[in-house]
Order: sequence, then structure tokens, then C-alpha cells
Amino acid sequence: DAGPGRPGRLLLTLHHLVVDGVSWRILLPDLAQAYEHPGRPLAPVGTSFRQWALLLHEEAARAERRAELPLWREITDGGDPPLGSRPLDPGRDTVATARRLRLELPAAVTSELLTTVPAVFHAEINDVLLTALALAVADWRRGRGERQDVLVDLEGHGREEVVPGVDLARTVGWFTTTHPVRLDVGLCDWDEVWAGGPALGQVLKEVKEQLRRIPDHGIGHGLLSRLDTTSAAVLGGRPAPQLGFNYLGRMALPEPGDWQLAPESLDVMAGTDPGMPLPHALGVDARTEDRPDGP
Repeated sequence: DAGPGRPGRLLLTLHHLVVDGVSWRILLPDLAQAYEHPGRPLAPVGTSFRQWALLLHEEAARAERRAELPLWREITDGGDPPLGSRPLDPGRDTVATARRLRLELPAAVTSELLTTVPAVFHAEINDVLLTALALAVADWRRGRGERQDVLVDLEGHGREEVVPGVDLARTVGWFTTTHPVRLDVGLCDWDEVWAGGPALGQVLKEVKEQLRRIPDHGIGHGLLSRLDTTSAAVLGGRPAPQLGFNYLGRMALPEPGDWQLAPESLDVMAGTDPGMPLPHALGVDARTEDRPDGP
């Protein structure tokens, strides 16, 4: 209670195992309804998390899903030159040793990334950001005489429409998926790329097509490597990509009224255990925040 005329705060602490980013968009309206209209039943949940988990086991055993195995082998068999002087050591390279760099783009640039660029190239914001990441790493490796394709661990929301009849619109849980993707910028004209010329647009088109060849946003990799015994023997145990990427989506301005996320909410989230091994040598997390002057 912050006193008269000032909004109070309710702090909810939930482990990531039981909630993801999408879940908060379900929980907040439910909390508001439970507070403002006690006793009124909440909207029903279509498919429970338990049902979803059982259905994924069945999905992993389908012949159509197992047919993806050559694709995942092709992606992971291509090699991944070290980004540093040595591979990650799980006993030494822990969360406590990580260093973080935060960059914020001006609203004018962000607006172009969200609207103009995707419209011109029939692309999504993920395509644009991953193209930039692939180009940066490829150019860095080019200067060292190394191969220029880039292996990335790509994170997604995981609520894919892979099972007919499933309804996850009101299901709370951790659905997040990760899958490897290999991005090859090709033999591009680097001077033209960094000058923003036609070569840059061509690379974006190529990266977009490489991402589109992966079915169902990559959910099959996790199914085959963890839930299907036959495929797990082939895919399991392979080292994770050194690069991780996650676009968290667009955070809209809070609507007027009660039960909105507090402005400081994104800054008070608990972190990972400091002793946990780092999953990647370099991790990129991006999000768009709507503000009064634009995104």
C-alpha cells in the first residue's frame, strides 16, 4: 500500500518452471477479475499443461516428425569454430562470471525495424535481428580466416500448433523451446553490406529462407533429441551452439487502470543461480518496449 492517491504493489514470485512470458498475459487479467469480482468463475482452460506434455510424447514418435532427423543432423554436423580462446568450462564459466552489455536503439531506428524493413522484405523482426547477428559474427570470423556460417541456439515461445484440437490460449506454464539453426550469409559484398546497399537486402532474404526451412519453428528438435529414444541416440549429447538468441517480443504501454505491470517489473526479475554453468559463450536477448515517444 503506497498510500492515498498512489498505486500500490503486489509482488508475485514464481519459478520459471511454472510460468513463461505468455503466461503473465493470462495471469494478470485473471488476478484482476478474482479481486474485482470474487466468486465469478474464470474462463476455462482449453488444454492443460499435463495434456500438452503427453501429446508431445506422442508427437515425437510420429514418422513425419522423425523425418526431420536428417535436417537436424545437417545443422549440427557443420562445426562451430570457437568464439573465444577455449570452449566453455562448466566448472569455471558460470553465471557469476558473465559480463553484460546493454544497448538501446533510438525510437526512430526501432520503428524502421518493426515496420518498414519487414514490410519491404516480407520478413519478421526475428529475421532482421538474426541477419544482423549472423553478419556481425561472420565478418568477425572472416577477419580470422575462419568459416563464416553461424550456428545459433534459437529460443521460441513453444506454443506451436502441431497437434490438432489443442487450445493453449489460457494455459499457464513454461512452454519455451530452443533449437539450433545454421545461418550462412554467403559470398556477400562486405563493403556494400556495411554501406546498407543491395547486398544487405540479399543477405536478409537468404537468412529468412534458411529460417523458413525449419518446420514448426523448430519444436521438432527438442521432441526428437529428448522424447524419442531412437532419435535421441543420434542428436543427444551434442554440444550446444555457442551463440544463443531470444527475442522476447513487444512490451506494450500499460493501459490505464489497475492491475497493470509496474514500470519497474522488468528490472526486479530474479536471475539464474550464480553457480549455474553458462549455456552459451555469447547470448543475445532483445525486446521492444513501447514508450510515449515510440518503441
